[in-house]
Amino acid sequence: MKIKDVEIKVVTEDDKEFVSNIDRHVDDIGYGNRVAAKAGYVIWEANQRIGTMAHCILWDTLPFLNFLFIREEYRGRGLAKQAIIGWEKEMKCQGYQMTLISTRADEQAQHLYRQLGYVDCGGLVFDHTPFDQPMELFFRKVLPEA
Repeated sequence: MKIKDVEIKVVTEDDKEFVSNIDRHVDDIGYGNRVAAKAGYVIWEANQRIGTMAHCILWDTLPFLNFLFIREEYRGRGLAKQAIIGWEKEMKCQGYQMTLISTRADEQAQHLYRQLGYVDCGGLVFDHTPFDQPMELFFRKVLPEA
């Protein structure tokens, strides 16, 4: 899919090194699953890989964008916004009515999500666990009717 200056392509095995260098959460099995499920994307601008995103489908009905990263030198130009809009359109085309997205409370992405119409809907705290981090904030968005 192409939105303005950004092209969003489903990940392939050719993207594995690029994605793995950015997303430290995904191992070989997880990456293979992203490829098979078409649940990962590489964000391109001018034939350059500039970022990546990944989602899963919760309860077989709710797309959850659980990872989005734009390389630092490309930030501040609205590319993440374009990528999210493209992903939302794709989810809508697949018949989904709502999306879910999250970010840590200490990250700036929460402001972008609210600007895009996402509404706060909860958070998780993992203090004193192997996943110890600042609170994870969750946002939801009902996708507009076509």
